[in-house]
Amino acid sequence: MTQSACLPIAEDVAWIHVEEPSAVGRARRVAMALANQLGFSDTRGAEIGVAVTEIGTNLRAHAQEGVVLVRSIRASTEAAVEIVAMDTGPGIANLDLLRRDGQSTAGTLGIGLGAVERLADSFHIASRPDAGTVLAARFHPGRKPLTQIGPDVAAGITRVIRGEEECGDAYGVRRGDGRLSLMMCDGSGHGPLAASAAQAAVRVFCAQDTAATPDDVVGMIHAALRGSRGGAVAVADIDVRAGRIRFAGLGNIAAAILGPGSKHGMISVPGVAGHQARTIRAYEYDLPADAVVVLHSDGLTERWTTVVDHDLLAGTPVLIAATLLRDAGTRSDDACVLVGKPSTIRAGGHEFR
Repeated sequence: MTQSACLPIAEDVAWIHVEEPSAVGRARRVAMALANQLGFSDTRGAEIGVAVTEIGTNLRAHAQEGVVLVRSIRASTEAAVEIVAMDTGPGIANLDLLRRDGQSTAGTLGIGLGAVERLADSFHIASRPDAGTVLAARFHPGRKPLTQIGPDVAAGITRVIRGEEECGDAYGVRRGDGRLSLMMCDGSGHGPLAASAAQAAVRVFCAQDTAATPDDVVGMIHAALRGSRGGAVAVADIDVRAGRIRFAGLGNIAAAILGPGSKHGMISVPGVAGHQARTIRAYEYDLPADAVVVLHSDGLTERWTTVVDHDLLAGTPVLIAATLLRDAGTRSDDACVLVGKPSTIRAGGHEFR
């Protein structure tokens, strides 16, 4: 399953359901093999293996529906391994205690999450009693920041429908000049033809510059997908300095602006990119100071309130995306969720070109 973005590119390499003891070993092997493929040293690969084993063993011992997602995050000359784990178990009541060395839960390696956090270059976790835990750990080849990958201002996750090898949902991210642009395409149907249509939409999106408006980009994608399966597509262009969002959607990509206790949906028009588009129109919305922008395919139900109902909005985009996929993802379709956090650009003064 490949996730496309202009820079960097995230690839969801493997979803591993940790239901049997052997699944922990598989997760470790997949993560170490990815590290080797990306040119990590044997020592760094072994450290990733230790961290994944600790995460997987905890899931196996205590979680319900525990899953490990192994991902690569790649730029032109840099790469990272990212591990995302999620479950619907009892949650962790005291995260600070589990971070201390020597603390562990029964059946683990006895080194606790503190070792995972120490081995990772970035580590984020969110947990609620009786609701489960989501964590994301990113590993660089060496102990130095990856300048091309930069801070986590947006993150997407996809999950392929059972029985298929390729995901028919894909997304793109463009960043620069005080703007953050998000695109998602849900290719019609499933499998390779749906994936081909979705990836074609990503290529068109990434080829545009910041002057292209969302409705223009959706129109270009509509033209490019003629003769293909087609699909639903949406583009959100976020002007961080002006505090405004322009959004254009064609078909059933859901989009929302999230704030504490609020969820404001954005409007898509009926149609199928590549086949039917009577009207392509952009709508404008205010962007509150600490808002989070979410796009997702119909592999997620729109009736979710998880993020709005608690303080996960303060977390990283990948934690928000993983939580939404865990809580609202259906098993009867490809699923994709893309989360943008414009306040990260505003607060840090980051510009991406």
